[in-house]
Amino acid sequence: MLSIKNLEAGYGKVHVLHGISIDVPKGKVVTLIGSNGAGKTTTMRAISGMIAPTAGEIALNGKRIDGLESYTIAKLGLAHSPEGRRVFATMTVTDNLLLGAFPRLTGSRPKGDVPGDLDRAMDLFPRLKERRDQLAGTLSGGEQQMLAMARAVMLNPEVVLLDEPSMGLAPILVEEVFRIIERLKAQGVTMLLVEQFAAAALNVADYGYVLENGRISVHGEASRLKDDPAVKAAYLGGGH
Repeated sequence: MLSIKNLEAGYGKVHVLHGISIDVPKGKVVTLIGSNGAGKTTTMRAISGMIAPTAGEIALNGKRIDGLESYTIAKLGLAHSPEGRRVFATMTVTDNLLLGAFPRLTGSRPKGDVPGDLDRAMDLFPRLKERRDQLAGTLSGGEQQMLAMARAVMLNPEVVLLDEPSMGLAPILVEEVFRIIERLKAQGVTMLLVEQFAAAALNVADYGYVLENGRISVHGEASRLKDDPAVKAAYLGGGH
């Protein structure tokens, strides 16, 4: 589904990623965990075309997408819910969601049932349904995060990139975000998840990769990584 091979990327002369390889199979949730500055967000930006890789290959359904513009990658079915939410503050919740479906409305992706998907998104995110006519900029941080996730799903994507969906949220909202990820997983949505709460990410994921200083240090089934002594000590609170 999504395959990253020997990816290198960075910013100007600063090299952040040093030849990482990740596979995200269809219908699975794969998580990328690591400390701040390890290169997790850079990975997501390189995949979605926000920055250009300097080496390596990225393929979606067997088609090379590395080096393509972000809007072209979105048309091919990759949706990115970015770190920091980035909702359109002066537009309503409904209009933000319809923007997520824009490639479907313009014919660059199969249209499908956009009104039906809009209703399903509202059902999946009940807080958004209550605020469907409210300006996105007036939503709470947690509601904006849900809107960013729902907007990504409205593309009817092949793969969703979720970059730090729990960042800055109160614990009760973090739990709600992960419940929604579980529901998306149950619906067969393919996801690559970057998350600061490693334990929660490994609980919801099928497979995990640990990124350290721009390199993959260990990877494996999520259930195995949860019991790995080194992973527990570094990312899961010392194994407690």
